[in-house]
Amino acid sequence: MVMGSIKTGTDVVVIGAGPGGYVAAQRAAQLGLDVTLIESEELGGTCLNHGCIPSKALISVGDLLHKVNNGAERGIVVKGAVEVDFAKTQEWKQTKVIKRLTTGVASLMKAAQVEVVKGKARFTDPHSLEVELNDGGTAAYSFKYAIIATGSRAVNPPFFPIDGQNVVDAQGALAFTEVPARFLVVGGGYIGVELGIAYAKLGSQVTIVEATGQLLPGTDPDLINVLMRRLRRLGINVLLNAKASGGLQNGKVRVEDAEGKVQEIEADKVLVSVGRRPFHEGLHLDKAGVRVDEKGFIPVDEQMRTNVSHIYAIGDVCSPVMLAHKASAQGRVAAEAIAGLPSAADWQTVPAVIFTDPEIAYVGLTEAQAREQGYDPVVARYNFAAVGRALTMGESDGFVKLVGDRKSGLLLGAQMIGPEVSELIGEVTLALEMGAQMEDVALTPHYHPTLSEGILEAALSWVHDIEKAGRK
Repeated sequence: MVMGSIKTGTDVVVIGAGPGGYVAAQRAAQLGLDVTLIESEELGGTCLNHGCIPSKALISVGDLLHKVNNGAERGIVVKGAVEVDFAKTQEWKQTKVIKRLTTGVASLMKAAQVEVVKGKARFTDPHSLEVELNDGGTAAYSFKYAIIATGSRAVNPPFFPIDGQNVVDAQGALAFTEVPARFLVVGGGYIGVELGIAYAKLGSQVTIVEATGQLLPGTDPDLINVLMRRLRRLGINVLLNAKASGGLQNGKVRVEDAEGKVQEIEADKVLVSVGRRPFHEGLHLDKAGVRVDEKGFIPVDEQMRTNVSHIYAIGDVCSPVMLAHKASAQGRVAAEAIAGLPSAADWQTVPAVIFTDPEIAYVGLTEAQAREQGYDPVVARYNFAAVGRALTMGESDGFVKLVGDRKSGLLLGAQMIGPEVSELIGEVTLALEMGAQMEDVALTPHYHPTLSEGILEAALSWVHDIEKAGRK
């Protein structure tokens, strides 16, 4: 392509190659459309390069180290200190995990015959855009349809500005060259808690400062109670109803509690994780006529269409529920809608997973939400302490909680905390999508011994309670 030329005949331009964008590009190409994917950084977006994947890599290393150092009860005796070569850890994460996956995405795009353009895009009118190419110069594109998949960026709060050196966002915390001796986390959301636990297991003295009265705000308090017990055993200091401000000064951070009492916490590195915002700066949405709401999100309909009928938006840029798997699902919907298929974002619910220790997963309605929606909820809970597989793993903390409707018997939701619940939540999600009753789950044989028996036993308990109530 000649720089500055107009590429005619392009059906779909996808802006952003994260888990939403590259999936949308692949699906549109599979449906016979000519697709151009524009990305200024590495394929895979924040999730693959600076978020979901690298964080899970460090979490897995921390888990392994923790298991080795705490295996005496199961006969694993370590003589001398087990050391972490963190430079080697980072090299493994970058070359054996991230690089392999980004190469895989590139291969997928090549196989689908998607043209990948490296550069920053900006609309020039509703059917055209200009790309500032990474290797110099610009290129102009016309298109029939566009999918905006530019994702989100970490909030840089004025009360605790990120400097990229000692005060970092999640991307910076994942790129440390050594494990910090003292690590302070500002913000007790899922990113902060996940990385706080990972670095505690790797050897950091960790403090988490959360402005509200609970870690992971909005999460079922029953789950948080189990999590807090584990954090105490890991030696993590949690300060609730507290605010950090002023940055890192002389190796200390100023923290004020709800009563105005101030203390100084020593820290070598600080992670500021107080939320993310939709990212579309420099895209010139106004020239395309695309509206944004008061919070910066791009409103879309059930087919991911913006107010401009041929321009779509997916992922973090259009939704405060910022989940990679949701972006991917939305990407498929947008591509199929453009191709004329009767596709829409009509799923019943989207699961959420938090890779803490123990892991947390939930989907559908909680008991309170079910009651608010007019159901008569009945809750069944089964502890992992009674699940054989959990005991063999030495991971008996936590439980499965299922919520069902007393009258109809419908399964309404689930909340879990325990070993590998990230792998269990898919079963409940599928059941919810299929409109399953609690009895359907209870009548489904589950392999023994597996962690999934926790779901089975909770469902059996629910059915038994309903039967018992009916006999009275």
